[in-house]
Amino acid sequence: MEKEMNYAVLIDAENVAPKYTKNIFDEVSNYGVVTYKRVYGDWTKQNTQSWKNMALENAITPIQQYSYTQGKNASDSAMIIDAMDILYSHNVDGFCIVSSDSDFTRLAIRLRESGMHVIGMGEKKTPKPFSTACNAFKYLEVLADEEVQNSGEGEDNDKLRLKTLEKAIIRIIAENANLEEEINIGELGSRLLNRYPDFDVRNYGYSKFSQFLKDFDCLSFRQVGSSILVSQKSDQTDLQRIEATLEKIVDSNGTKGYNLGELKKQLCTKQPDFNVKTYGYSKFSKFVENLPGFKIKNNTVYNKK
Repeated sequence: MEKEMNYAVLIDAENVAPKYTKNIFDEVSNYGVVTYKRVYGDWTKQNTQSWKNMALENAITPIQQYSYTQGKNASDSAMIIDAMDILYSHNVDGFCIVSSDSDFTRLAIRLRESGMHVIGMGEKKTPKPFSTACNAFKYLEVLADEEVQNSGEGEDNDKLRLKTLEKAIIRIIAENANLEEEINIGELGSRLLNRYPDFDVRNYGYSKFSQFLKDFDCLSFRQVGSSILVSQKSDQTDLQRIEATLEKIVDSNGTKGYNLGELKKQLCTKQPDFNVKTYGYSKFSKFVENLPGFKIKNNTVYNKK
């Protein structure tokens, strides 16, 4: 039986509402056992009063930190100092940092450098640097299953995000597939999470990764024993596979880009049946220009990033 991982949960009371308390601890329980439960704030202030009863009911230790500077979050320094003390105690395997404040980005990086598994939690306003610094990042609104305000704008953002994820999934399959051009669904999920730590299928209304994937028309699935293998559908993969191959070739040359003529040679080596006329073009340069992920300058192809 595998040893359960122990987590320290540190909550920024000045940046997180107490209504999320149950959601926070329910989510961490999916990863392991909570051994430290602390919430930080200036308890002499009115805006932290709602946390008092919640801390008592859930056996969370409140840590007092006075606001020495007006307009500055008092919790930051106390949380960081405690996190380092807990780290050096060697009593935990991971941390859950609950805040929407980007000031904890460096803390998350430092904890990961020490081999800790770091879960971040915050509202959707959380700056990107903090969410990407964690091993996994969970949005509190999603955990609480609340309605997102400005739903129209949210839907548009979700569509763009799904398109980005679809492209990443295709590339992961292209780069890591076996001889049958398939990849285990568990490996696919792990590699996707490594690229996007804030990825969570619940952000898109799903409870399982397999359900999320099955809504992508470009993917097919095969059950082998207890494993699910994922591949691209043969009738939809050609252009996507070509784009993924081109992206990988261009990436291999870093920021220098890739010569257009040499790029075509490399592509034809990897995919001998490639012909631009199949896609309605007479020139390779026009074909590449019309792929959304590339730009051409001075006969050199660059990935758009």
